[in-house]
Amino acid sequence: MKRININIGNLFLLAVLLLISATGYSQNYGDRKLSRQERKELREAELAANFNFINDVLASRRFVVEADYLENKYGNKVPVSPTINFIMVNATEGVLQTGSNFRVGYNGVGGVTAEGSIGDFEFSSNMKNLSYTVKFDILTNLGSYDIIMNIYSDFRVRATISGVTSSKLIYTGKLEPLSQSKVHKGIKTI
Repeated sequence: MKRININIGNLFLLAVLLLISATGYSQNYGDRKLSRQERKELREAELAANFNFINDVLASRRFVVEADYLENKYGNKVPVSPTINFIMVNATEGVLQTGSNFRVGYNGVGGVTAEGSIGDFEFSSNMKNLSYTVKFDILTNLGSYDIIMNIYSDFRVRATISGVTSSKLIYTGKLEPLSQSKVHKGIKTI
């Protein structure tokens, strides 16, 4: 597990100062729009601050991937509700859940809920792309699964779940700290 120690305070302070100076400048000189270069600098500062925040969230091992889309190994993609389709990591425990707004299912939310213990959790960073790769396995009541996530500085996530068969399920969505997530966990599927 590789942990990057960048002073988040300095980056956050830089982002705040850039935002203050940009808004102060526009207020003092009318409604002048930011130049392309100024917008680019603001965006880079925001992504750098997000990158450090994501590092802290991953290190705490308390986060949720809320899926906007589910995709199978053939590339068939379906839009889903993020409140009932998620991957949750809470320290050493994890939850994989699928659900549907149109049926009840085994877990009460139209799908399957697998809960279990997490093993071999590791993450690494890519400073060039300001992204992370997270790998862990989870032993649930329904089987053992390997999860690989690519997490980007705008909080987008692509998580691939694979088991002992050749099947795969891909969650595409957003990363949320566990304390800020509003997911609804269904009944554990037996």
